[in-house]
Amino acid sequence: MAENKSNILVGTSGYSYQDWKGPFYPADVKDRDMLAFYARRFPAVEINFTYYRLPGARTMAAIVKKAPWLAYAVKLTGDVTHEGRLTDELARDFRRGVEPMVEAGVLGCLLAQFPWRFKFAPAAVEFLKKVAGCFGDLNVVAEFRNDSWAADDAYRELKRHKIGFCNVDEPRLKGLMPATAVATSDAGYFRFHGRNAKKWWRHEKAAERYDYLYSQEELADWVPRVRDVAAKTQKTYVFMNNHPLGQAVTNAEMMMDLLGVAFQPPGDAALF
Repeated sequence: MAENKSNILVGTSGYSYQDWKGPFYPADVKDRDMLAFYARRFPAVEINFTYYRLPGARTMAAIVKKAPWLAYAVKLTGDVTHEGRLTDELARDFRRGVEPMVEAGVLGCLLAQFPWRFKFAPAAVEFLKKVAGCFGDLNVVAEFRNDSWAADDAYRELKRHKIGFCNVDEPRLKGLMPATAVATSDAGYFRFHGRNAKKWWRHEKAAERYDYLYSQEELADWVPRVRDVAAKTQKTYVFMNNHPLGQAVTNAEMMMDLLGVAFQPPGDAALF
């Protein structure tokens, strides 16, 4: 099975978008065939539907069967990150859902994306400690939107609890996270949300926030940061979340070129 020779894995946040038909997928592609097509171009993908509902083991097993060579980053449910509800039952059910990926050795990490209101404070650190206690063996990475987390004290707490740090690119607005190159665990992580400052706080649909196409120059500024984090970690994931109209695909391919990383899918992968 061929694989990326680098420890840097580039992909997109999600893959099942109807507006990618034409810009990326064949216009007549069936939804069930999207992942197999995607997996011939990229070595990793973020699974985002798990933010909205708990993963089912049968669904996750079907995903792995379609593309068993991909590395999967699975987003933790919003009940945990946005509602602060983390019960033993929820943790058990979530873990059961991702077990097929664990067994197949393709679960790269869990992404815990916290909202802007989640600020660096003792109570927040205690909650992260609880998250680590429930999912720490599954390689948790935390993404923060509030710039209070861009601090040495915060990084030390993340390292202490063995939680990874997600470096983000987003609009340069007051209170949002700045550009960073931080690693607090064995997993490096980057997410690119676009720089649509006008729509970040005010939008009718959430997707409008991420409607942005990076220039090569904008992404090139991040290359030294990605390489720096990759040098300190076992695996570094780089995901493009500017998904409207397939812009994430364009920028993911651009980033792979800038980083000089290549991906060759298995020879028996389905052809389209």
